[in-house]
Amino acid sequence: MNAIVQRGLWFEEFEVGARYLHRPGRTVTQADNILFSALTANPQALHVDAAYAATQPFGRPLVNSMWTLATMVGASVAQLTQGTLVAQLGLEDIAFPAPLFPDDTLYTDTEILATRASASRPGQGIVTMRHTGRSQDDTVVARATRSVLLWREDAEGRA
Repeated sequence: MNAIVQRGLWFEEFEVGARYLHRPGRTVTQADNILFSALTANPQALHVDAAYAATQPFGRPLVNSMWTLATMVGASVAQLTQGTLVAQLGLEDIAFPAPLFPDDTLYTDTEILATRASASRPGQGIVTMRHTGRSQDDTVVARATRSVLLWREDAEGRA
């Protein structure tokens, strides 16, 4: 019987304009929010102090935006880059147009914006993608453009 290993996509498998819906979504809890904030040394009271947050414009804790960004990227890994990623090259155009709150569910989709073979690294290519995070009511809560270096399927030297 053949063994099937879960993997992301090789460089050649990405199509500009394709949109991937990463499911299931991820419901964030206040415990997630506090733990992530602690792990990243971020004591922002808007994330970790419900009594303080209640006195602020949104009236309740906000989910740490870096949790939102990290979770969007993480949601895409199994479908897009697991085992095919060489390196993350950068993130840009990061925006959080609406808040995410504890008990909201984050759904992520990824649109492929561009692909090109690497000029300096034979057997590899660069893919630029836009991650979009939406809450359960389809409100866009985050966007980020990400560039990654990926293996080509026929590359020599890849594991």
